[in-house]
Amino acid sequence: MAGYLQDKVVAITGGGRGIGRATALLCAAEGARIVIADYGVAMDGTEPTSAVADEVVAEIVDAGGEAVAVAVDVGSMDGGEAVVSSAVDTWGRIDGAVCVAGILRERMLFNMTEDEFDDVIRVHLKGTFTVFRAASAVMRKQEGGGSLVAFTSGVFALGSTSQANYAAAKGGITSLVYSAALGLDRYGVRANAVAPVARTRMSANVPTELAENGDPEDVAPMVAYLLSDAAADVTGQVYTAVGNKIAVWSQPREERAMWTEGRWTPQAIEVCLPGQIGVNRLPLLDKVKEMRAAAAAGERPNT
Repeated sequence: MAGYLQDKVVAITGGGRGIGRATALLCAAEGARIVIADYGVAMDGTEPTSAVADEVVAEIVDAGGEAVAVAVDVGSMDGGEAVVSSAVDTWGRIDGAVCVAGILRERMLFNMTEDEFDDVIRVHLKGTFTVFRAASAVMRKQEGGGSLVAFTSGVFALGSTSQANYAAAKGGITSLVYSAALGLDRYGVRANAVAPVARTRMSANVPTELAENGDPEDVAPMVAYLLSDAAADVTGQVYTAVGNKIAVWSQPREERAMWTEGRWTPQAIEVCLPGQIGVNRLPLLDKVKEMRAAAAAGERPNT
């Protein structure tokens, strides 16, 4: 029996570890041909090595699958192009591009350096753009189109106390997915995002107990589904994948509105806003206050 992704060509950035590795192994087991793109850096983005990508390729090949490795920095246009070229040069097409690669540079906003902001944006957001850009250029011209899968996080909507750079990158990735879904639909190319919660190298240092958590292997099936022909009509979506739970995020939209005759004045807004449209309180704001109180008491806060 053919696999769920039989003969599809899929490139996975960050495929050497964690969720990327779990996704690569599952997709390969389901018959896909895999490009493992991983620069192999430490969590702070230093010490690149091709070893992690090579190790996953060896696992896939030993299991009877097909895979190649490429160790490039996807934060550059050349890097994104190299990922896609590896697929096309090896197998003649690219059916799926999955962008998992990322780094963390945690710092409170008022202490964050320009490099700490730029590096996270470059790897997460630009690294998704470079691969999406190169992959979509091929997919739009080939029979069957293709599937773009980005990785975001709930912080794109909820915010983060000490990861403003990461939250900004993930918000940008979500908007990029929405735009890609709209612009590429006519070519049979779809774009979606997965917001995972899993025990990975990056999540290990989160200073709270997560209310929900899972393993990388829990996330991989959702990605495989989005890459499959069964998801041909699924585009412009954000899905949470954590443990045995999958959820879909709501689409952003205006919730309440108010009007006036002529032009608003600040004084008129002050009078009308509380009773007519009010505010939508940031969901985690009260929780953050509770966490600060717990930390001050020497307790490990829960999220």
